[in-house]
Amino acid sequence: MTSYRPKDDSTQIDFSHEALRECFVSEPQRGQSSMADKEKTALGSETLNLMEQVVHWGNMQKAWKAVRRNQGAPGPDGIHVKEFPAYFYQHWPKIWQQLLDGTYQPSAARRKTIPKKDGGERLLGIPNVMERLITQAISQILTPIFDPGFSESSYGYRPKRSASGAIKQIQRTIRSGYRQCIDMDLSKFFDRCQHDALLARVARKIDDKRLLRVIGNFLRAGVMVERQHQPSHEGVMQGSPLSPLLSNILLDDLDKELEKRGLLFVRYADDFLIFTKTRIAAERVFRSVERYLTSKLKLIVNRDKSRVCSTKGVEFLSYRFDGYSGYIEVSPKSLSRFKKRCREILNRNHGKSTTQRLGELRRYLRGWVNYFALEESKSLFEELDKWLRRRTRACIWKQWRLPSTRIRNLKQLGVRLEETISHGNSRKGPWRMSRSLAISMAMTTQWLTKIGLFSLSKAWKELASKRRTA
Repeated sequence: MTSYRPKDDSTQIDFSHEALRECFVSEPQRGQSSMADKEKTALGSETLNLMEQVVHWGNMQKAWKAVRRNQGAPGPDGIHVKEFPAYFYQHWPKIWQQLLDGTYQPSAARRKTIPKKDGGERLLGIPNVMERLITQAISQILTPIFDPGFSESSYGYRPKRSASGAIKQIQRTIRSGYRQCIDMDLSKFFDRCQHDALLARVARKIDDKRLLRVIGNFLRAGVMVERQHQPSHEGVMQGSPLSPLLSNILLDDLDKELEKRGLLFVRYADDFLIFTKTRIAAERVFRSVERYLTSKLKLIVNRDKSRVCSTKGVEFLSYRFDGYSGYIEVSPKSLSRFKKRCREILNRNHGKSTTQRLGELRRYLRGWVNYFALEESKSLFEELDKWLRRRTRACIWKQWRLPSTRIRNLKQLGVRLEETISHGNSRKGPWRMSRSLAISMAMTTQWLTKIGLFSLSKAWKELASKRRTA
């Protein structure tokens, strides 16, 4: 087999490379290849079996672009995305044949535990790059098959759908007179869903036994915990590109059941709200849906976090809703997490430059305001901007440290001499000094913007105007 090592800075995969000639052949060469009979038609044609579509060079190119764009940490084999092309050229011909035979056995993922917002722990799996590439390729083929049949009330991990669509639908439902809802939480959904139940639902639309067998092998591949292999007897590993689609396939049965009953609901992955007009109806629906989830889908409802409640103050996807007008606002918990993160970035004890801090803060704030652009109160973003300006002033004041440095910088920013001396020699703390008139006049809003402080209110206005013209 021809060995090949790309340039150090190259993450491109040349699918026409000599090492892959038996697998991926260019269009003019197909008639001369052993794969000619299997690849006479274009990707997506009904005459091309699904596993052949998965390993088709065009699908693999698209999958590699997605994996390379997402980057991510290396799996148990330690191979990073940048190092993967050389590994791919060496091992893909064998893996390609195993996939076509339906005998491919994926490697276990690396277990990673991250804290959840509610104080618990979320178990993630970090697969090897090869496993990420294959599951991404499988997801690309299965999504057009399953997604068109999914419910209109399902918004999580679907093409051209997002959390904002779910939030808007909740608002419309509340405004149409639904005052009660069932806020149901599935206990460790991704860790507990049954493999047999999931594969049976995949098999409803997939008759390629090889592909079903490979998907089953991925589900059962297990994880590496401190170099010890732990088998997976249940659950879908979070961290795999295929997991979101598989979760939607399993929960689509729930969606169809709710639609059959004529219930209004919104689901985003394993989070969902069901709406009714009366409390009695909500309690009845809660009991029947819990029975359905337990008996039909083999899932467990978390009783501690599930409830029947008024739509007034209900929270979903980090937003909170008014119970009558459907007024949308950022939830208090989200605001608390926001301020905690900003304090971490603007921590006055970290040895970072102002430019580094504000660059990191800008990236976080831009993502935050993009997600919470549906918040309807302009004053919230204006108040947060004031708070951020004060924290930034306190951070800069702390960095100046020495009285001589503070006096010199205040003079350069146009503060009167007597005030520069009194402020520069003050023993008051940075947070208290940050609200003084002299420092506010020195570090003006325009000056802070010039050195890189991001404006939430300005970004929100731009996003709001785009929503009105859309």
